[in-house]
Amino acid sequence: MKNTLEISIQEPINITRFVKRVIKGLIAIIFLAIVGILLCNIWIVLTTANRNYYDINSLPPNDFALVLGTSKSVHRGKENLFFKYRMEAAARLFKEGKVKFLILSGNHDSVFYNEPADMRNALLQLGVPANVMILDFAGFRTYDSIFRCKNVFSQHRFTIVSQPTHNARALFLAEQLGVDAVAFAAQDVPSGYKTYIREYLACPKAILDVYFLETSKYSKDN
Repeated sequence: MKNTLEISIQEPINITRFVKRVIKGLIAIIFLAIVGILLCNIWIVLTTANRNYYDINSLPPNDFALVLGTSKSVHRGKENLFFKYRMEAAARLFKEGKVKFLILSGNHDSVFYNEPADMRNALLQLGVPANVMILDFAGFRTYDSIFRCKNVFSQHRFTIVSQPTHNARALFLAEQLGVDAVAFAAQDVPSGYKTYIREYLACPKAILDVYFLETSKYSKDN
C-alpha cells in the first residue's frame, strides 16, 4: 500500500518536471532562432552597404537594371506602395540615363497574377518606352531573378531595383552567384511591417540557399 502511494505521488512530480524542461527547451530554441535571424540580417546588411545606393547621382551607370517584382496591390485591391515606389525608381533610373534597359522579373503563376506585365504597364504610364523593357516571367524568388539575369539574359553586371532591405539580400545573392551588381534603393514604406517581417525571415533562407541548399531549379539546368 505504501509503495503504491509513493508511485502515485511521484508520477505528477515527474510530469511537472518534464513539462518545465520542454518549455525551457522551446524558449531556448526560440531565443536562438531570433538571434540567428538577427545575425543573418546584420551580416547581409553590413556586407552590402557600400553597394546599396540611395543617391542617384553617386550611383554608377549600367546598361541593364533588374527590377524585382512584387504585387501591384494588397488587401482588397489597395495600392501596394512597395510596387509604386519601385516602379518610380526604375523609371527615374532610365530617364536620368543611369540604365539603358530594364529587365522586369517577377512571378507569373496564373492568368490572374502577372507581376512582369503589371510592372510594364506601370512603367509605360511613367513614360518608359516599351522597347527598353524585357519581361522575365519566371522570377519566382529573388534568387531565381538574379540567377536568370546572369544565366538566361547573359548579364554579369547590372543594377538591382527594390527597397533597401530587399536590395541588401539581393546584393548578397548576386555576389555569391558571381554577379557584379549595385542597387538603387526605392522609397521605403514605413507601414509595411508584414513585408519587413518576411524580409527578415528571408535572409537566413538566402544564406542557406547559397551555402547549403542551392535550391534554384535553374541551377540544375546549367
